[in-house]
Amino acid sequence: MDYARTRAVAEELAKHAPDDVRGFEITDGTIVMLMSPPRPHEYAALRIRQQLDQQLPPELVAHTGGDIEDPSLGKLRRPDVIVVANAAFDEDTMDPFDPRDVPLVVEVVSPSNHTNDYVEKVEDYAAMGIEHYLVVDPRKSTLTVFGDPGPTAEGPRYRAQHDYAFGAPVTVGPWTLATTGLRPYPTTN
Repeated sequence: MDYARTRAVAEELAKHAPDDVRGFEITDGTIVMLMSPPRPHEYAALRIRQQLDQQLPPELVAHTGGDIEDPSLGKLRRPDVIVVANAAFDEDTMDPFDPRDVPLVVEVVSPSNHTNDYVEKVEDYAAMGIEHYLVVDPRKSTLTVFGDPGPTAEGPRYRAQHDYAFGAPVTVGPWTLATTGLRPYPTTN
């Protein structure tokens, strides 16, 4: 099935989805329905966005929400936080954001589907040419920064990776994030 048809099917499914579905993603012909994230997940995204807001130049904005789409690759993703060109909000369109307008995406790892953030999204965001990708993992109290997307023998990949623990300052491109306020997911009995 071609990408346009897959996207149309995803949009139709979303119309009939339960209330706790917040959207969908598409990669490699697969539609992934997204559930509403738990409160600790949203807290981590909020704290990262607030810090980015304080450091961004006026031409950029940190935004929680919004789809990023590259139809030529057949990819549509909905990161937890994006840094996007402010001018992209001036465009008279309902289309998702163009990855060329997005220098940073942030994903907060969900309690259940962590391989998606560490494998599929690493490949997708690199293929889209997004310069920086930050993974916040409250399951393990860690952060991983991916950068320098480019060609490799396996296809487009991030060629740089830096790992951090909660509590350490994290450098993501020109920005530095304090992570002392981030919290691990609560343990459940």
